[in-house]
Amino acid sequence: MRRNVEVKARLRELAAVRGAAERLGGPARAQVLVQADTFFRVPRGRLKLRRTPGGRGELIFYERPDAAGPKLSCFSITPTDDPDGLEAVLAQALGVLGVLRKQRLLYLVGQTRVHLDSVEGLGDFLELEVVLSEEQSVEDGERVARQLMKELGIEEEDLISGAYLDLLLAKGESGS
Repeated sequence: MRRNVEVKARLRELAAVRGAAERLGGPARAQVLVQADTFFRVPRGRLKLRRTPGGRGELIFYERPDAAGPKLSCFSITPTDDPDGLEAVLAQALGVLGVLRKQRLLYLVGQTRVHLDSVEGLGDFLELEVVLSEEQSVEDGERVARQLMKELGIEEEDLISGAYLDLLLAKGESGS
């Protein structure tokens, strides 16, 4: 499984964090991604089918602790050209937890994917994914994440645990 160290945080000032991400990301422009994630019931971890424009998708399984702050995430991704058929089979076999829709601005800062997410029904968030090489430890990734949090102005009280879907479900919305 691939590994990264992740951080999720609520954004108080999207424009300020976006400006900082643009400065840190250098001359490359942010990539705009429109995503719809269908989460399925599984006995451990999380399983989601991510739909992207153009009729393609990715099946993503990941495990990470539901804790605020930098944390290890282990994941596997496989692409699909038939997200409709795959969703139908998975929904029948496992059941659907909910659907999450978001627009994501992606910046690449060194080995880190910096996401500025506008999540339908929830608001604006930041997600950091420090992509770890085989040689790097979790502690190395945590150091990178904490330094980026500082540079982006993210405070400890802004950090969230769990997935966006958990926040939607807590509000009584399933997104579907």
